[in-house]
Amino acid sequence: MSRLGPVICVVGARPNFMKMAPILRAMAAHSPPLPVLLVHTGQHYDKNMSDRLFEDLRLPRPDVNLEVGSGSHAIQTAEVMRRFEPIVDAHKPSCVVVVGDVNSTLACSLVAVKKGVPVVHIEAGLRSYDRAMPEEINRILTDQISDRLYTTERTAQDNLAREGIPGERVCFVGNVMIDSVVFGRANAPSANSTLQTHQIESQFLSHPAGYGVVTLHRPSNVDDADTLRALLGVLAEVAASLPLVFALHPRTRSNIDRFGVTDLIDPARMLLLPPQGYLDMLGLMAGATVVLTDSGGLQEETTALGVPCLTLRENTERPITVEQGTNILVGRDRAAILAAIQDILGGHGKHGRVPEYWDGHAAERIAADLYPWLTQRSVSLA
Repeated sequence: MSRLGPVICVVGARPNFMKMAPILRAMAAHSPPLPVLLVHTGQHYDKNMSDRLFEDLRLPRPDVNLEVGSGSHAIQTAEVMRRFEPIVDAHKPSCVVVVGDVNSTLACSLVAVKKGVPVVHIEAGLRSYDRAMPEEINRILTDQISDRLYTTERTAQDNLAREGIPGERVCFVGNVMIDSVVFGRANAPSANSTLQTHQIESQFLSHPAGYGVVTLHRPSNVDDADTLRALLGVLAEVAASLPLVFALHPRTRSNIDRFGVTDLIDPARMLLLPPQGYLDMLGLMAGATVVLTDSGGLQEETTALGVPCLTLRENTERPITVEQGTNILVGRDRAAILAAIQDILGGHGKHGRVPEYWDGHAAERIAADLYPWLTQRSVSLA
């Protein structure tokens, strides 16, 4: 391995941390260890939340922080590329490992492939088939230029094959996001503990139906006043039967204030919390009756936890959570949302099962495959 340069591992946004933490542990535990350089692009950065994530996930501090910050998709992607290129030049990596589908994923992949550095994409082959989602474009393009593609479910390889990607470049390993769920579950605080931290009376959780957890952050749901108003109206109806804990994304909180829709939130039935740490959120979800969300990651986590999930989107890039797991796509359809809630409260919620290889060992399978793949490349190029 001494002839190989470091494996540059890239994180850019909150979900990337949950996926990268077990990968870094697996690379360190592999015999021999794989040398790693952790690069944080700073695409999303909140010091308090980042500190909590590093602590919760036992993630090492980044070796490099590009501190890109926010901006339009074009500006952010271009700035990540501009700042990442000198890192590649300086460290001469054996490969660049990217996860998920954020702008940093595509930007760093483009830099690497144009410099002849192999790109390794973890969570490859997921498709929503909705090109209005910026993430869908990032997924498609990253997969097209990746040299090694690790998938979370077997159907992802079918998606890649339809796009002309040879099967020998693809390896099914399972879901690294679930590795973090398994790792963190034992240390996640109870919902009571989390609410007491925010000085909220835990009696809120004594409702006979339990409580629901809500997250909303996608622009299609929160950036339009009428859409956000309609969603909050439906959530208010849900809260009449089931108290809701709403972990508010900063853009959602800002838009609630900007659009003047705070009157739709009954503080006695819907608790508004700031963004939660990883373990706190895990504990809230694990104890919930249902989760209502537009997050891709939460669709997977609820399936792993066996908690019913209502996804407030028209499509999902994670269909296995619907086909095998606990997820139901309800979009913004009031009738569908309320009917699903009544089913759940009536004891008829979706149970599902945990998909193949969502067992907490996906990162170990990646490290076991990546090491011989890199050494074989090194020998063939020598």
